[in-house]
Amino acid sequence: MSDSAFGVAAASKAADAIRQRIGSATPIAGIILGTGLGGLAQRIANPIDVPFAEVPGFPSATVVGHAGKLIGGTLSGRPVVALAGRFHMYEGHDAALAGFPVRVLHALGAPTLFVSNAAGGIRRTFRAGDLMLIRDHLNLMFRNPLIGPLESGDTRFPDMSAPYDEELCAQLRVHAAQLGIQLQEGVYGGLLGPTYETPTEVRMLATLGADAVGMSTVPEVIVARAIGMRVAGISCITNLASGISPHPLSHAEVIETTTRVAAQFESLVERFVGGL
Repeated sequence: MSDSAFGVAAASKAADAIRQRIGSATPIAGIILGTGLGGLAQRIANPIDVPFAEVPGFPSATVVGHAGKLIGGTLSGRPVVALAGRFHMYEGHDAALAGFPVRVLHALGAPTLFVSNAAGGIRRTFRAGDLMLIRDHLNLMFRNPLIGPLESGDTRFPDMSAPYDEELCAQLRVHAAQLGIQLQEGVYGGLLGPTYETPTEVRMLATLGADAVGMSTVPEVIVARAIGMRVAGISCITNLASGISPHPLSHAEVIETTTRVAAQFESLVERFVGGL
């Protein structure tokens, strides 16, 4: 196995440490909870929390809205491991570290990755509080977590023609309809941040095909596909992007919106995990 800081061997070491804390049950899914969406952790039964700083290779979380802990337990009666928070490159982290938690979830045995994030709405029909099923993404971070020596078990040139699993997307559509949730769909544009985009940048993103924009998720999905995990994801549209929104953007608005729609998001993820 590779001896890189965020490779297979490091992920195996981290997974072993986590198992000692949460037990050896194999998770049906690994869940990454974005800004303001960590409330799903309250629905996990028999939870065992592990602060990020106590996981080998994990730094502490620094962003408001990210609790910075890993939670093991059951959701809808199925074993899961959830990360309340993530590592962003705008914090100064390498792309490989941004994707490292996915390697750890895989080392714990999770075959499926569910990602979530807070995003700005570019499509003009979106409204703050919409949930968007991620159908594809644009990697405009100009970083790739796979750069470097090939990790054991990785695909050197991963096929990204369908990064978000169509069967899982179909299941999310069905669950949303059953719950009475109007689920939007679109393309997520991933940028480095930490600045919000200028109006001209938002027009560029729209021209390129992005429906929403954020500062995360893409490195995680790339790693997941390289190691053979199935992926599904939801963006919470927390605000309209610059040039579309009538007022300046703020992180406080992001937190306020995710708090408002948390119950819908949590119900959808709970139903999704129960159907896996």
